[in-house]
Amino acid sequence: MRGANAALGVAGLAGFLALAEAAPRLGMVDEEYVPPASRIAVALGDEAGDPAFWTALGDTLTGWALGLAIASCAGVVLGVVLSVVPYLRQATASTIEFLRPIPSVALIPLAVLLYGSELRSVLLLVVYASFWQVLIQVLYGVQDVDPVAEETARSYGLGTWARIRYVLWPTALPYVMTGVRLAAAVALILAITAELVIGAPGLGQRIGVAQTSQAVPEMYALIVVTGLLGLVINVGARAVERRALAWHQSVRGEVAV
Repeated sequence: MRGANAALGVAGLAGFLALAEAAPRLGMVDEEYVPPASRIAVALGDEAGDPAFWTALGDTLTGWALGLAIASCAGVVLGVVLSVVPYLRQATASTIEFLRPIPSVALIPLAVLLYGSELRSVLLLVVYASFWQVLIQVLYGVQDVDPVAEETARSYGLGTWARIRYVLWPTALPYVMTGVRLAAAVALILAITAELVIGAPGLGQRIGVAQTSQAVPEMYALIVVTGLLGLVINVGARAVERRALAWHQSVRGEVAV
């Protein structure tokens, strides 16, 4: 089954590349603005041979990783605190619902005013966008805790930290891993967006420079790199999720009766 799925995936990719190569050459799209896939591949090879490209890739990954780590830690800690402290969840519900829908790109002027085009501007946007993905999932996970298990733990005299470790955390962990996986994709999007708009060092900045200098194949090559980066991050996040939840029935393939 996996072999068949892999074959279909390769066939789909081959068909897409063939279409991307044929459409500009047949005049279906303007080759000046949408070059053939072969020219993009050549530009991608040139980028790979440029040390500045790897520096920009490192800058993007640095902003992504730091922002994701900060957002994940803050989301997990705050989510657990809001859930276990009496009445704190109700007291902060309206504030969370007000702040969560604010688009991170709307904070770009604030980031520029505070930090200019430094890494901290990228981190501000990445952390803000990714934090909500983790926090909301943690809140949902804690709400899913079995009240019978919670009362049983209390009756056996387990303290707050013991209940968090043995009751709350195993229930919330699948939600936490989902939130981190979603946050990983959002963090990459915001890191590249911040670099593109603000001009912070990274792949986004190189895409902007290529666009303004009319280096169209190089621009598409860098866009392909961001897509491949997103694919690798998603596959890696799923692998970590499967490993962390190897004990969970959703990963083991068990069906609850």
